[in-house]
Amino acid sequence: MLQSSTRRWASGAAMFAIGAMVLTACASERGSDDDGGADADVDGTFVFASASDPDGLDPAFAQDGETFRVSRQIFEGLVGTEPGTADPAPLLAESWESSEDGLTHTFMLKDGVTFHDGTEFNAEAVCFNFDRWYNWTGLAASESMGYYYNKLFRGYADSPDAAVYDSCSVDDELTATVTLAQPFAGFIPALSLPAFSMQSPAALEEYAADEVGGTAEAPALTEYATGHPSGTGPFQFESWSPGEELTLTAFDDYWGELGQIDEIIFRPIDDPTARRQALESGSIDGFDLVGPADAAALEEDGFTMVSRPPFTILYLAFNQAVEELQDPTVREALSYAIDKDALISQVLPEGTEKATQFVPEGVNGWNADVPTYDYDPERARELLAEAGYDESNPLTLDFNYPVNISRPYMPTPEETFTVLSTQLSEVGVEINPITDAWNPDYLDKITGTEDHGIHLLGWTGDYNDTDNFLGVFFGGPSAEWGFDNPELFAALDEARGLSNLEEQTALYEEINLMVAEFIPGVPLAHPAPTLAFAPRVESYPASPVNDEVFNEIVLTE
Repeated sequence: MLQSSTRRWASGAAMFAIGAMVLTACASERGSDDDGGADADVDGTFVFASASDPDGLDPAFAQDGETFRVSRQIFEGLVGTEPGTADPAPLLAESWESSEDGLTHTFMLKDGVTFHDGTEFNAEAVCFNFDRWYNWTGLAASESMGYYYNKLFRGYADSPDAAVYDSCSVDDELTATVTLAQPFAGFIPALSLPAFSMQSPAALEEYAADEVGGTAEAPALTEYATGHPSGTGPFQFESWSPGEELTLTAFDDYWGELGQIDEIIFRPIDDPTARRQALESGSIDGFDLVGPADAAALEEDGFTMVSRPPFTILYLAFNQAVEELQDPTVREALSYAIDKDALISQVLPEGTEKATQFVPEGVNGWNADVPTYDYDPERARELLAEAGYDESNPLTLDFNYPVNISRPYMPTPEETFTVLSTQLSEVGVEINPITDAWNPDYLDKITGTEDHGIHLLGWTGDYNDTDNFLGVFFGGPSAEWGFDNPELFAALDEARGLSNLEEQTALYEEINLMVAEFIPGVPLAHPAPTLAFAPRVESYPASPVNDEVFNEIVLTE
């Protein structure tokens, strides 16, 4: 690897190291204890309450956390993350070498790995997956379906001019070389995303994984994505009854440690109070996105509480397809109307940090000198008047937000909306609330259409790279933000290709200033998500990027 890249990724480890609830013992192979061992007395069924069903079982077509939570149990990528950090680490690739110009990356693969369907993982499988993504067409290549490939690789075989990917070659059975058409400094860490997991070529073809039907707003899942996912992970698909439960079982031919859990049951419970009650009753073993009001009470009652370091961003976005929001004076006024401190203290978890920009403070290019538009309702009213709005002609905006869902960056959307809409109303803005269920309506509406106003959304960082925040949000025209800013797009495109860390840092600092002055929305907070578990959970592999595989959970009797 390039030395500059090595220094860059190592720098994040200290910031994101987990201080509590790190894995206290290596999970042993099931049945390896000569006299039955402690595992013989441990209930190997683990029930986890998810906030929603996954969108599907093909992570290449996913962009949400609940889908990725399931995907990480079934699939693995060439690259993983160092435990407790957002930094890249070997996984299915034992090592890799990158050229000085950042265009070729050679991966030395782990030997003896099989997919759940019994076929072999090798260099041909690696190239099959890269070529699969590159050759998507039609609906599969749309922004709503191929979200991450669109954002990071930017082009397909039928539109190669902007594409990052060029080709993949098989050097030998366990060596594959990926050639890029243009430098992408975040290429290696990006491969830790579940969207770029290695999937069985045989299963993908047999179950027509790419024959996506429906529309961009309402895609129809393929047979592969509903019942035949095949990866190399420690758990394999067993069954799925949407709305009820999804079951995975341990993959006996897994190349690594199997751990103590024989069976995982994901049970969707969208209401945070109902999730807490299910844990208290003993019907589940754990859940994510604990409400701030519940965390202290659960800990006092003896439940195991685990907090991730904040590597998230919650924001209020301004869709500039709405005419009123094209006026920078209006966007500035709305920014001054928001009291972030009040929002954090009223509805966000303990440990949440106030945001001044769209990246967490430890990410490369964070800029202490950006304008922060600190809460000033009087200034907000002045700017609205300057823009031509007053009591007789109030600014009226649609405010979209999701319901019946909890996200790591937004545990209680309804409460978040209530606080922010009240603050906006206090400076004279009239709010028209518009709600949608998260799965699939809200996310598809916000990211796939222009039919929305100001809206709540956020992000959990996928890996430690600025492009994974700013590039995803503002790297090009998008339905979510509704603006065209060629200068910003070009700067982000240049930054993502720089391999010199000092040059890249300086440019990202300029970009963060550019974004802050442009005001595409209000960066609100960096929430710290909390999980709760039954007392029998001794250790959970908490990760700032949610790279949490359940074979690493340690259970007691």
